[in-house]
Amino acid sequence: MKLGPHLHRIGNDIVAAYLVVTDDGVTVVDAALSGHWPELLAELAAMGRTVDDVRGVVLTHGDTDHLGFAERLRRDHGVPVYVHVDDADRARGGDKPKVSMGRTRLGPTLRFMAYAARKGGMRTTYLTEVVEVRDGDVLPLPGRPVVIGMPGHSPGSIAVHVPVADAVFVGDALTTRHVLTGRTGIQPAPFTDDPERALESLGRLAGVDATWVLPGHGAPWRGDLAAVQGDARRARDTADGR
Repeated sequence: MKLGPHLHRIGNDIVAAYLVVTDDGVTVVDAALSGHWPELLAELAAMGRTVDDVRGVVLTHGDTDHLGFAERLRRDHGVPVYVHVDDADRARGGDKPKVSMGRTRLGPTLRFMAYAARKGGMRTTYLTEVVEVRDGDVLPLPGRPVVIGMPGHSPGSIAVHVPVADAVFVGDALTTRHVLTGRTGIQPAPFTDDPERALESLGRLAGVDATWVLPGHGAPWRGDLAAVQGDARRARDTADGR
């Protein structure tokens, strides 16, 4: 799916990954699930590109439904994979805390699980090598992605601001479609290590100059980034009956 002159999405509102496309090549932001590989190839082909045009993968965090085809790109095509230093171990298959699923609804939860299973979500290939990044880094990739530290969902969660795409990629710092309840709109994501810290981190988006907010789960969103933190807090309070 083409979202803009330099911006494409693969996957859907259940699980998504993104491509930033410039004359210098392609940057992949998150790698979805391993079964999204054919969609990556098809989207590249539709643009007149191939996997050889991919210059790097930037992971918003190290959870399995964002690792997808990242190791395949690294191992088979020499594509570097960038991840925050505090999530590097998680991306390599290290331990992660067990967190509460929170509220669920049977239908959306089953759809998420079935979709993930069809797309290879039960057979994660972890990274064996990563390039570690930190808050504020500008990466040497097409679009010159800027790393914004967003700890909370995981210790090394980041947002990725790409000015040429007029977009900020937020991974699971927030969601616009809760995979376990089906609820839509700006809200906290499930499976979050530290929910309160994640909400606090959303305040960092207020100063970002971008039109698109692109989550790992849910529809692309456009609006006032200064309002995102407040919207997410209200959604949390409503869900909790506060």
